[in-house]
Amino acid sequence: MAGNTSNKQGAAVTAVNVAQIPGLNTMGISLVRIDYAPYGLNPHHTHPRSTEILTVLEGSLYVGFVTSNPDNKMFTKVLHKGDVFVFPKGLIHFQFNYGPTPAVVLAALSSQNPGVITIANSVFGSTPSIPNAILAKAFQVEKETVDMMQAQF
Repeated sequence: MAGNTSNKQGAAVTAVNVAQIPGLNTMGISLVRIDYAPYGLNPHHTHPRSTEILTVLEGSLYVGFVTSNPDNKMFTKVLHKGDVFVFPKGLIHFQFNYGPTPAVVLAALSSQNPGVITIANSVFGSTPSIPNAILAKAFQVEKETVDMMQAQF
């Protein structure tokens, strides 16, 4: 069944992992379906315990990941129906439906519990908050910019 994409990001992730199916315990696999509204985004995130392989079922997506320090090189590709893309374990990645029609993907993950860390939520929406002075220095922006970002989360 299609996920509800009527949210700020325009995407819905429906997971099938050990939390939903206990029989996956020790199997080392899980699955997600991701539905995208037109121009929907699955924002920058990482799976600390899993590689992800994504297959486009409907629509087109602009996808990418960033390597780790020191290079921080971004690899991107436009995917169409039937295309496959791999996001290496632990690397920050995203998917964006750049088209005017919905898109749907299935992604397999190499862990029964891959975890997910959504970067913006973690950085700007933590409880308690990361001190503004630290965020302002880390992102090299003014405190007011940090305040505006934190208000979104």
